Amino acid sequence: MRSTVHRFTLSDPGDVSPLAAAIDRGDLDPATIVAVIGKTPGNGLVNDYTRGYLTQSLALLIAERTGQTRHAVVERVPFIFSGGTEGVLTPHYTVLCVDDQGTPDGTPTLAIATAFTAPIPAADIGRRAQVLATAEAVRDAMRRARIESAADVHFVQVKGPCLTAAQIAEAKAAGVALASDNPDKSMAYSRVASAFGVALALGELSPEQIEETAFFRDFERYSGVASCSSGVEVQANEIVVLGNSRHWAGDYRIAHREMRDALDIGAIHAVLEDLGLRAAPQLDPPQQAQLAALFVKCEADRTGLIRGQPHTMLNDGDMNPQRHIRGALGAIVAAVTADTRAFVSGGAEHQGPDGGGLIAAIARKPRR
Repeated sequence: MRSTVHRFTLSDPGDVSPLAAAIDRGDLDPATIVAVIGKTPGNGLVNDYTRGYLTQSLALLIAERTGQTRHAVVERVPFIFSGGTEGVLTPHYTVLCVDDQGTPDGTPTLAIATAFTAPIPAADIGRRAQVLATAEAVRDAMRRARIESAADVHFVQVKGPCLTAAQIAEAKAAGVALASDNPDKSMAYSRVASAFGVALALGELSPEQIEETAFFRDFERYSGVASCSSGVEVQANEIVVLGNSRHWAGDYRIAHREMRDALDIGAIHAVLEDLGLRAAPQLDPPQQAQLAALFVKCEADRTGLIRGQPHTMLNDGDMNPQRHIRGALGAIVAAVTADTRAFVSGGAEHQGPDGGGLIAAIARKPRR
């Protein structure tokens, strides 16, 4: 199997012409697209319909070019989008492709696999059932990707469902208990359940540590590679597992680091150096060309402090804290990479160290 990575700037959630042009040039075969991960210019909250708009636009294009139905495309391709491109961040999407070309050269190479859980009922969103379903799907993806060790998994992107006001009202009328009766909070519960599922699958947490009472309380329990989002545009957990495997062919590999806080610029430099790139202090143009994708998960520190100094992100009644942290960390990352096309996603509960998060990068392998 061979993996390839293609990144496209997004001018509008309905304009997927850059991908169409790449297909027309023969840069990629649409039939080999297995996942798309991206940032849209919406607000990133429950009513951010830019995510669904881009999903529809891409699914229609791929269906047109492959002869499949749009329904068939969305059933096989996870379209995982995070809203919110505050500050210097650029809306964009990364297309991950897999084909049967090439011969493995024996070095760790980017391996990709996707998985879908069954649709998650409203009563199970943010609950242990979502944890267990996610864990099984991640394990299945690892097996199919021939990633032999959990240590070789460097990024697991999950998109899960959240509760709508209509679902909450219906559940109340039926006497069904939910994880939350607030749509926005349900997004967080879904993220946490997904993160615990990834941690369980990879052995970061034991089965005994998978307790709903630990959600939002014991932040020592987390996954160092999970990046979880949620939204109204999906009904199941859609999962993309990225790691390295010697069984794969291709020009790319992936690395990750945990970020201890929003100012952990050392983690940014370290993950680049893991891939043979050195920012001194910023990547130069040839190195920028080697960097294929960058993924960051971050959180406004719930203590209200960053390295002993207070921040106002949690107290701002005009702007959601996630929008603050995305803009701030997006600028820090872009300053090092000299590239504003970074997937920076907020809502990092139990995803990386509390008050910090994680960073993962895909780059072309150095020439031997």
